[in-house]
Amino acid sequence: MSKEEFEACLDRQADKIEQIRQSAHNLHQSVNQTYGNGLPYGYHLDMVVAGIREFGHLVCCDENDVLPLMFGGYYHDSIEDARLTYNDVKKQACQMMTEEQALLAAEIVYALTNDKGRTRAERAGDAYYQGIRETPYAPFVKLCDRLANVTFSCSETDDSNARMKLIYKREMPHFLSAINTHSDDPRLQLPHETLLRLAEVLIDDMEKGEKLLELWQQGNG
Repeated sequence: MSKEEFEACLDRQADKIEQIRQSAHNLHQSVNQTYGNGLPYGYHLDMVVAGIREFGHLVCCDENDVLPLMFGGYYHDSIEDARLTYNDVKKQACQMMTEEQALLAAEIVYALTNDKGRTRAERAGDAYYQGIRETPYAPFVKLCDRLANVTFSCSETDDSNARMKLIYKREMPHFLSAINTHSDDPRLQLPHETLLRLAEVLIDDMEKGEKLLELWQQGNG
C-alpha cells in the first residue's frame, strides 16, 4: 500500500480510530496506570501509534487491516497491564469493526502480551517471540512499541531512563533477531525505515556510521 493510500484509509476511518484511542486511554486510566514520571499511560499509546501512522503503509496490505492494526497499537498492553482477557479484547474490538477484523486485532494484542515470569527475560522468552513472529502485524507493532520506549528513554535525563537506554542497547541484537520472521509476507516484516529510525534514536552520533548498518542487518539478515 502506498503512503498516500494508507493515509487516505486513516482519514476515512478517523472517527473509529479516535473511538479506539479514547477507549484505550480510558481503560489504562481506569487501572491507574502511568508512564514514565507520572504521565498518563495514553502518552505511551499515542507514541506507539505515531510510529504505526508513519510507517504502517510499509506493512499494511489491505484497507480492512487498518482498524485492526491501529487497535493493536492502542490496546497492545491491555491484557498485560489493564486486566483484560483475550475475549474481553475481542469483544471490545467487535464494537468498532467486523468480527473478522476483531479477530485479527485480538490476535495482535494477544501476541504482544508478555508471558508470566519473575524477570524481564522470563516474561519475554522463546514462546513469546514465536507468537509475535507467527501473527500478522505483531512484529511491526512490537517494533513500534520498542521505538516509542527507546525514544522516550533517550529523551529523558533521569537515572531510570538512562538505565533503560543501556538495557535497550544491550538487548537490541537479540530483540531484532527474535521478532524477525524473514518472511516475504509484508504483514510479518520489519520495515527498513522503522529499523533505521530506531537506530538513529538509540545510537550516539559517533557510533552511527557503522552501527546503523549493523542493526539493520541484524533485523533483516
